[in-house]
Amino acid sequence: MLAEPEVRAAERIVLTGDIAAGPQPAQVLDLLLELGDRVDWVGGNADRELLEYRRGLRDTIEDPIGPWAAEQLRPDHLDLLARLPRSLRLPVHGMGEVVFCHATPRDDEEVVLVDSRLDRWREVLGALDPDVRTVVCGHTHMPFVRLAHGRLVVNPGSVGMPYGRSGAHWALLGPGVELRTTDFDIGTAVARVTRECSYPEAAQWADYYLHARATDAEALAAFGPRDGRDGTV
Repeated sequence: MLAEPEVRAAERIVLTGDIAAGPQPAQVLDLLLELGDRVDWVGGNADRELLEYRRGLRDTIEDPIGPWAAEQLRPDHLDLLARLPRSLRLPVHGMGEVVFCHATPRDDEEVVLVDSRLDRWREVLGALDPDVRTVVCGHTHMPFVRLAHGRLVVNPGSVGMPYGRSGAHWALLGPGVELRTTDFDIGTAVARVTRECSYPEAAQWADYYLHARATDAEALAAFGPRDGRDGTV
């Protein structure tokens, strides 16, 4: 994905969280750090959980790979994760002020989906300044673009842990929005993770997530109750 011409030419690369939670946590952070000031970072709930685990603020992580990933991080990685903002506001050509976040601007793990009701969108975006017309989020790993009370909401999807369709998913912003997918040799990627990663279930992890064996329908069914549609969050 980083080799795509539009990415190479982009003024900025914005990361919307859950950056280090996977089978290559240190390698991913080091690769992104090499890109220097072009990269703007936003932390996700998984990044926060890795940091909390390593600093003794929690005993477990729900994601089975989480404790292993946390132990792979160096002290400088932990310091980086500790500095990550929960949201970021940047001007984008042709789009004005854009807020980037992980789940929502106010919380790093609450759920909103492409089919969330408008009242839910008003609830999670209501505190934003009126001049913010676009919000870019992540968390649910499924790409979409929709309008909610006049604001454009963009979820680029996931590069390394997609739901519904394989490939590295990202979005190109300015002056409009394009959802993009970068295809890669999944078999080679699975073999590399299996060979190079010491996580005991690395082969199974890579096969499941890189092949996107979780469908979008399954993911929506799992996430749906958490957006308050049934009266609970």
